[in-house]
Amino acid sequence: MSPILHLRGLPGCAALALLTWGATGQAGPVPANELIQGRTLYESRCGGCHAVDANRVGPMHRNLIGRQAGRVPDFAYSPALQSSAVVWSAKTLDAWLSNPEALIPGQRMNYSVRSAEDRRLLIEYLSSEAVSAPAPRLPAP
Repeated sequence: MSPILHLRGLPGCAALALLTWGATGQAGPVPANELIQGRTLYESRCGGCHAVDANRVGPMHRNLIGRQAGRVPDFAYSPALQSSAVVWSAKTLDAWLSNPEALIPGQRMNYSVRSAEDRRLLIEYLSSEAVSAPAPRLPAP
């Protein structure tokens, strides 16, 4: 039987935790409670400017990991981000969230996350299937 079929009976977060492997440098799946904490932090600390599936004050975060900085279509980036060679990974996101200006001088995000634990949880969430999987498509009316 396919391992995916075994996940069908699990609650969403448990299945999500089992599917999230290695993106954050951990040697195993990310515990469901950490994904919930990361999502909660994202909603409370990032949600004022960002969304997973829509550009707002900041660019959308769907499929952030592996994407070059400054490349979301239809978003008006600063010249610094447009010309940046940074590719988003757990390491570059940690540096960005810790001190955006140090990573990409001239950027416009005037917000940082001082707590290393909060950064880790945010990065786990942004690296998870919840954010890196294709956006769900709704059936046509």
